[in-house]
Amino acid sequence: MHIIVVGAGVVGVTTAYELQSRGHQVTVLERHSAAGNETSRGNAAQRSYGVVYPWADPSMVLKAVPWLFKKDGPLKMSVPPSMETLRFMFATLRYAWSPGLFGLNKRAMMRLGIHSRERFLALEKALGLRFDGGHQGLLHLASTPETLESYRETQRLLDELGIPSRLLTPEQVRELEPGMIGDGPLYGALSYDTDGTGDCHLFSRELAKACETKGVQFRYNTETEHLVADDRRITGVTIRKDDGTSETLEADAVVVSAGCWSGHLTRPLGLELPIYPVKGYSFTVPLKDPGRAPVSTIHDDNYKVVSTRLGDRLRASGFVELNDFNRDIPEARLATIRKSVESRFPGCADLEAAETWTGFRPMTPDGPAIIGRGPRENLFLNTGHGTFGWTLSAGSASVISQLIDGEAPSVCLDAFRPGRFAE
Repeated sequence: MHIIVVGAGVVGVTTAYELQSRGHQVTVLERHSAAGNETSRGNAAQRSYGVVYPWADPSMVLKAVPWLFKKDGPLKMSVPPSMETLRFMFATLRYAWSPGLFGLNKRAMMRLGIHSRERFLALEKALGLRFDGGHQGLLHLASTPETLESYRETQRLLDELGIPSRLLTPEQVRELEPGMIGDGPLYGALSYDTDGTGDCHLFSRELAKACETKGVQFRYNTETEHLVADDRRITGVTIRKDDGTSETLEADAVVVSAGCWSGHLTRPLGLELPIYPVKGYSFTVPLKDPGRAPVSTIHDDNYKVVSTRLGDRLRASGFVELNDFNRDIPEARLATIRKSVESRFPGCADLEAAETWTGFRPMTPDGPAIIGRGPRENLFLNTGHGTFGWTLSAGSASVISQLIDGEAPSVCLDAFRPGRFAE
């Protein structure tokens, strides 16, 4: 079949790779000039297969309001909030207060994370891509005794699903991370022993190149205007090229992996996708003293900032901001991220010289991504992964490809079904 994939972020590119590997002819449409140039460009660098969880977390509801008013709080929102923001937040509350839903969705996401790790390992073995990647684990620090105690419940779920983990003392944390000599509070950590790292932007570009050598066509600087459909099937995709002219491409099937912009394509077909652009920030900086830097990925629970070693660079990211598509980068956000790094790894890099980034994670109000068949029999959705697009991309690509080929997916997709928001 000729399959068109809309979007060349990490989810779209991994989908193209899986489909090509199954013998399909694949065309990828991307409005940017290269793969991985939107959300995938500067996001957090961890592949946290064991840490995935739904956005609509009932335990976070009571914490959300204080975080909004705390200077270094991890949640921010524009004032006054837009109607889109309010709709998203009210929907989030509805899902957070649905009895039992959080637990079911969390297990579903973690099972997809386990599958994603398997697919990443197979992909890396097959292609040998260079993207500063590894699987040396992730440490969730505990800045209070209460936080460390809460990790015991988390570890029970990890054990249930067969995900290797350990509770560590402060001494064990510093043994694993000798560069952690800062004065940030530390009572221990939960180690996710098999989680990974990597530069998502580099990975997306390298995988796109590998796909091209295998015959996948990437059409960059190409805006997808709409899907051409009858009552039963998608017959083609109308695009606008960089010279301003339009063209309609025929397709046997279409996969929409356009992140926050996916709903624009499905809405005319009767499917609303309540994907909201949750804004995040990061900076990337060359290491000045590698011995003072993280060995792998550190999640600082004190500031809710993630710091990751990427070869000779450091990537630090944080914040969840509800501000629609505003691309401003306030200095206060960067200052908080710097505080976190300095409190754990002082002197590892010249943080004032960092390359900064902001982008939009395509978040659903309940949390799971949107993976499955759309409102036409040959339309498929693989989008809305929120903060876990990098982590879940390989697994999502695998299961959507299985679905397209009429196979039973390796992971149950009930929690990810596209039509759940209309139920």
